[in-house]
Amino acid sequence: MMTPILSAIAGALVVLALAALRSRFASFQAQDPADYRGKGPEFDLRRHLSGPLTCEGVIFGPTGRVTSRFVADMTGTWEGTTGTLAEVFRYDSGSVQHRAWTLALGPEGRITATAADVEGKGTGRVEGPGVLLRYRIRLTPEAGGHVLDVTDWMYLLENGAIMNRSQFRKFGIKVAELVATIRPAEAQARQLAAAE
Repeated sequence: MMTPILSAIAGALVVLALAALRSRFASFQAQDPADYRGKGPEFDLRRHLSGPLTCEGVIFGPTGRVTSRFVADMTGTWEGTTGTLAEVFRYDSGSVQHRAWTLALGPEGRITATAADVEGKGTGRVEGPGVLLRYRIRLTPEAGGHVLDVTDWMYLLENGAIMNRSQFRKFGIKVAELVATIRPAEAQARQLAAAE
């Protein structure tokens, strides 16, 4: 017969096991690039992250409430399989953030990515309309300087717009989430439409 303490420990272990199974098989983290193979337009980073781009989005804090809104101007340039995505974010607080990603495309849709505030290299893969990128980002000193684990998914829509959803975790606990759209800037959109 189990004592109340052993019953409580056993119950806690079952809850932890169920939470781990949910995280592995039924959550944002459980997605795999293969889930999107053949399920929509093909995401070509050299085409869809090229030229001037406009981005709008929100950041949710750990309670699920919007903590920040932003608009960003991005410019993608490519030489062969290596590209640069220069970003200028303007937040509702008035702060401005600059980032320049270097993206390298590899075989079988593999991607590596670096930026000044990314620890080491980000890695990911393109499959069908989906792009996965995982990396560790260091926040600015004003934001606490923490290093967060990021899972970043981009989904190409049929009209060429990109939906971006990112989750930020510390010690495995979700501390923030970002949802944004990325699309060709107005002039770029007109040029792409004229070329098709």
